[in-house]
Amino acid sequence: MKQDRSTAVIGLHWGDEGKGKIVDLLTADHDLVVRYNGGANAGHTVKIGTDRYALHLLPSGVLSPGTLSVIGNGVVVDPEQVLAEIDTLATQGVNALEQLRISDRAHVVMPWHQPLDAAYEWALSHAGDQATQQALGTTGRGIGPAYADRATRSTAVRMGDLLDPDHLQALVSRIAPLKKRVFESICNGHTLDRIDVKSAFDVDRIVTRYAACGQRLTSCITDTTYLLHDQVAADRRILFEGANACLLDVDHGTFPYVTSSNCSALGITAGTGLPAAAIGNVIGVVKAYCTRVGSGPFPTEETGAVGNTIRERGHEYGTTTGRPRRCGWLDLVATRYAAMLTGATGLAITLLDVLEALDEINVCVGYRLDDRGDLTDRFIPDAHRLARIQPVYETLPGFGGPVSTARSADSLPQGARDYLDFIEQFVGVPIRIVSVGPERTETLRV
Repeated sequence: MKQDRSTAVIGLHWGDEGKGKIVDLLTADHDLVVRYNGGANAGHTVKIGTDRYALHLLPSGVLSPGTLSVIGNGVVVDPEQVLAEIDTLATQGVNALEQLRISDRAHVVMPWHQPLDAAYEWALSHAGDQATQQALGTTGRGIGPAYADRATRSTAVRMGDLLDPDHLQALVSRIAPLKKRVFESICNGHTLDRIDVKSAFDVDRIVTRYAACGQRLTSCITDTTYLLHDQVAADRRILFEGANACLLDVDHGTFPYVTSSNCSALGITAGTGLPAAAIGNVIGVVKAYCTRVGSGPFPTEETGAVGNTIRERGHEYGTTTGRPRRCGWLDLVATRYAAMLTGATGLAITLLDVLEALDEINVCVGYRLDDRGDLTDRFIPDAHRLARIQPVYETLPGFGGPVSTARSADSLPQGARDYLDFIEQFVGVPIRIVSVGPERTETLRV
């Protein structure tokens, strides 16, 4: 097994770092692209020429003919979303179905999961007074409830179950009534907007819909654990595509404002069935600034003019939700923590061009603990504690010129090169890729 023949692309902040573009760039060097965690709550946007592709569940490798794309067992799959993406890509001339494989062990996001997601969020947002309300700001795609059922086991459905209509009928007949009672208990008579309760818990309708999904995806659903081991044995090159990002990792992120899976490189082995030895290079993807969607602490957030400038220049609106992203300065304390956690061997810096309009740029290099005033350069993954810290900044001069026209690292203005050097030295990981615009051609190998 040659470690240098595989690469993982992992976001090091709270998601939306531009991983899809980096995966698309690296796909040509690999034979397979493998998604190992998350669900349709993640979104990748890839721009190729004048075409823009928005992917939520399909690996970005489907955009490269001849590359096998695999959805591993660690992903929770909404089969109707998969088929919608396949059909949309077909209108754009991409035959994703032919080159897609989905683990038969991947758990299914069922119609009852989104109503339960909404019900939990509604209940938490109305619990107690305003100071104690704890809604997480999920995407509402049912991801958390689907992962919860995976842990519960007896209320879970897996992709392989969609291939056996009789077995699926038995599962749904047992689970749907139970989920309906849970939903009604949480809502306690309250009607939630945009929730079709009837279709969410209708056994016959669900079985018909999801058996049809299984029929369309029959050629794709397979034992991907054996498939991937066979590919490794054949010395094929694998590109692991992480969804979400390290600071949203359920164990190591800003808990409880995290997602429901292990989205650092630590999730690869469990989410694919491959051993850790299969992971070679790890590219940690970082924006030149920070963003976050939804609730949770964000030490370097800028709510004024700077945050608005970054948002508009970076088009910072969610691929999945359309929500405006919270924006702020680059947090190098968090970046170094995530690089350590995921074993990054190289960094990819994206959206560098967004900062070219600023005369000065702040970079967070430490935290001041609010309760004692002590300084630390270590990240604090507990949301309650992280919300009380104050960022310590170092101010750097602006770039002194545009970066979007650069086609090599040497042609970047001196201020931009100094900014990249500062990141590299603080994090202790070399920068390998710099993106200065959305196009494939606007990507520099360093």
